[in-house]
Amino acid sequence: MPEHETMQAMLFETAHKPLRLATISRPRPAPGQVLIKVHACGVCRTDLHLVDGDLTDPKTPVVPGHEIIGTVVELGRDIDRFSVGQRVGVPWLGFTCGTCNYCRANQENLCEGARFTGYQIDGGYSDFTVADARYCFPIHGDYSDAEAAPLLCAGLIGYRALRFAGEAERLGIYGFGAAAHIIAQVARHEGRRVYAFTRPGDTEAQNFARGLGAIWAGGSDETTPEPLDAAILFAPVGALVPLALRALVPGGTVVCAGIHMSDIPSFPYDILWRERHIVSVANLTRRDGEEFLALAPKIPIRTTVTAMPLAQANTALSELRNGRLTGAAVLLPDA
Repeated sequence: MPEHETMQAMLFETAHKPLRLATISRPRPAPGQVLIKVHACGVCRTDLHLVDGDLTDPKTPVVPGHEIIGTVVELGRDIDRFSVGQRVGVPWLGFTCGTCNYCRANQENLCEGARFTGYQIDGGYSDFTVADARYCFPIHGDYSDAEAAPLLCAGLIGYRALRFAGEAERLGIYGFGAAAHIIAQVARHEGRRVYAFTRPGDTEAQNFARGLGAIWAGGSDETTPEPLDAAILFAPVGALVPLALRALVPGGTVVCAGIHMSDIPSFPYDILWRERHIVSVANLTRRDGEEFLALAPKIPIRTTVTAMPLAQANTALSELRNGRLTGAAVLLPDA
């Protein structure tokens, strides 16, 4: 096969085994799709859930990665939103049917026929990828490719989670990783008071949170100086739900922002009583993407990233699994 028709990609084939670097055929865009030269792809906890077997029934083999920044190099038929040479981002939600009740109600994140980038659709741990043009976004601002990549999931899911927190002034954030370090900046921009919860004893993460404007940072086993109006859980740890409920004022909300979480243990009714809420966040909508990606450069949000070559994807996933990343890891195919 001629070299120009192939590309390098990291392949997921079996859970609990490392991704494999392979030479595979370069995709071509179908009608409604764009072919993108990948410049950067963020490493998300959802990718880790895929590799660790927490997400069932992926396409196999599949190219992971759904925080994609790249340049459009070829247009499929019927594309009028983008042009060749334009920089775009590709998120987790990669396809919806467009006709079901959820899609017609602008809740396409709940579409039963939805398919997801890097899970059921090949993603961005590769030199090139194809994407549904409906679910691509132009990238605004002066972000480098690596800096922009975490905005496409850590930022977008965090933004949706923050909206579910309502008008909460005192906001707790559990798990201060990629999503938290972005959404803390949005929350501070909106005048909220941010309380950051990390793994017990993780002083590096706590200092990182304070540097981004958190007025308090401590372990998840600690108590804040004042009760919270809402809490967002980015850490996929079900045992945090009762802890967060105990920290809330009456009428407060716990927002579970991950796609996977370990089992929530039983808890006494009295910590839920008085109209406290538990709500999950599922995926994103195009409106979330349009609003957040327009807002990010206005704040401006600054991402903290660790860039690695594509071939080091397994190292990046291991660093994420073990809590050794500050901010987000980003893979660079051309590095």
